[in-house]
Amino acid sequence: MTNISEKFNISFDAFDNLPDLYFLLSGKLEIVAANNSVAKLVGQNKCILANKFETILIPSSVVLVENTIRQAIKENKTKKCEAKLTIDSKQIDALLFISPYIDNRNKRILIIAQDITGDKRKEIDLLRFYYVAQNTVNPLQITDTSGKMIYVNPAFEKASGYSKEELLGQNPNIFSSKRHSQKFWDGMWNEISAGKVWIGEVENKRKDGESFFTELLISPILDYQSKVIGYFGIHRDLTEKRALEKQLMHTQKMESIGTLAAGIAHEVGNPLASISALVQIIQRQSQDQFINEKLELVKKQITRISKIIRDLVDFSRPTRYELQLVNLNENLVEAIDIVRVGKKAKNILFLSNLDENLPKLPLVSDQIQQVFVNILINAVDAITDRQLSSPETINGEIVVDTSFLDDSIFISFTDNGIGIPENNVSKIFEPFFTSKKDGKGTGLGLWVSYGIIKSFHGDIKVESSRNNGTTFKISLPLMN
Repeated sequence: MTNISEKFNISFDAFDNLPDLYFLLSGKLEIVAANNSVAKLVGQNKCILANKFETILIPSSVVLVENTIRQAIKENKTKKCEAKLTIDSKQIDALLFISPYIDNRNKRILIIAQDITGDKRKEIDLLRFYYVAQNTVNPLQITDTSGKMIYVNPAFEKASGYSKEELLGQNPNIFSSKRHSQKFWDGMWNEISAGKVWIGEVENKRKDGESFFTELLISPILDYQSKVIGYFGIHRDLTEKRALEKQLMHTQKMESIGTLAAGIAHEVGNPLASISALVQIIQRQSQDQFINEKLELVKKQITRISKIIRDLVDFSRPTRYELQLVNLNENLVEAIDIVRVGKKAKNILFLSNLDENLPKLPLVSDQIQQVFVNILINAVDAITDRQLSSPETINGEIVVDTSFLDDSIFISFTDNGIGIPENNVSKIFEPFFTSKKDGKGTGLGLWVSYGIIKSFHGDIKVESSRNNGTTFKISLPLMN
């Protein structure tokens, strides 16, 4: 805007049909003229002429406007500032352009006020959205029409494992799991390109390769002509939901197997007892060494089958043992003493870090000790397998820790054995699953242990990787 000079003699009526608010002030900052836009705000029955300009400013804007006027007069230039006007009880956010000039040797000041109330409201709305977007736990992203990301919030960075700098300008397919067909994505693009909202469940890959599941809602961003100018996506994390669904399926499968086990134990147990009795009778009557050796082999296999059946029955049958307060530290020490006398454990170091303040729990002592012994035996076997398969000397070590926090007691068993392949970790609590060689294990030890821990309302988890050892973590609530 150029300065209004005395070379131009313009009537103030020329501003009447302009939408902005025009004020003409005297050297004393009194309003001497105003255009029709001001009159419409004031009303026909009211007049602001001869009033000081400061009377239509809210108090917090007065000093700023007066300082800007003085600066404009001093420099003889147009200056601008933002202020809030109050006219006839209406508050208006305005951008003021302040121009000094001389009219017949009288100092005059022309103020043009542009109403920016709507812009301010949009700015506030944008700031509110930005604050919500930056602090929400839901991952958010905005892409342009080509699909390139132009905004991601901190939650999105956390969920994907990528930084904002790595994501901006990239297509979201950089973390695609490749689990969805092209038809799936084509259907999504057809929906959002038509200005419609799309909702679907997707599986993505974090930067570290781990899967994460989300329910994704994509909404098109429209301009004032309803033209799509971008897309807004919000994710709802389904990882925990998927884990709970998987755990529920696992529990249901365990219950079904338990029911089946009771029937198998009954049908197999009776004929097995008969076979065992016949073997013992023949052994007593036969003097043939070869026959007796083979009968002894049969007898061992019968004993092995009987143990499997007992384990099945123990798992499927509700416990009838009486709960007693058990000192878990003492129970663990006994379990370690039982296992360390074995031939395989002779060169393995057992370390224990037991919390002396551990409270007692109402448990079945024999059952919980069975869990500890099963885990320790597996640890010994894992260390032995690694020692046999590694050309280097492996010093076997098993560390047992106990602690309690809040309302739970935690027990962990860590070994430096051969570990469990990643694809087998989720299967180790299933019945008859074993990674040991044929004849070396029934695959029921951890399954039974799982059932015992669950019967005490606890939880058991495993962390393992090949050649990096294994850690079993047991948690038991203080109040059962």
